[in-house]
Amino acid sequence: MARPRKPLLSRERIVAAAGALVDSEGLDAVSTRRLAAELGVSGPSLYNHFRTKDEILEAVADAVSAQVDLSMFAEHDSRDWATALHDWALSYRAALRAHPQIVPVLARGPGRRPAGLRVADAVFGAMVRAGWPPAQATHIGALMRYFITGSALGSFARGFVDDETAYDPADYPHLGRAHLLAGHQEAVDEGAFETGLRAIIEGLGVQYAALDRS
Repeated sequence: MARPRKPLLSRERIVAAAGALVDSEGLDAVSTRRLAAELGVSGPSLYNHFRTKDEILEAVADAVSAQVDLSMFAEHDSRDWATALHDWALSYRAALRAHPQIVPVLARGPGRRPAGLRVADAVFGAMVRAGWPPAQATHIGALMRYFITGSALGSFARGFVDDETAYDPADYPHLGRAHLLAGHQEAVDEGAFETGLRAIIEGLGVQYAALDRS
């Protein structure tokens, strides 16, 4: 009986395996030796698809960028620029929250990554089309990336231990309930993100109303 054929090695299989490793164990878990073992292939065979570990991580990051919804920036979409920016920010953050370990790579910017560049192009194009000057459209794209990736790098609520004795009122008179934050992580972190996003977009709305579009 013929032995079953192994699935052909491909960029997609390598990226999927590397992404699973990053999700479960972090960036440091990824190595060509570890990936080869996970895929049941020899280490050198990976170099037919990627030259370095960094290239693999860049591809993993781009696969996450590809999950971000960009439909709100299409020319035929009826949403105004502010609603589109809000909806996109929620989709972007959801993708990062699903894969938090890859955020440090994404935070470096799109570089040459195709999906990452499509995100940047869609945001910039939509803002310019809405009437923002190109320089300010660039600032908006940068601002949103800083805000969204920053929010995905860690949890504010989890930064406080759930030990009441850690917050001596003699030293920290206003942190008497800080030990409760970790138990309400979802509400705290989501509320903080929505508050910040609303403040950003409302602030941009004030600037937009003041633009000279004559």
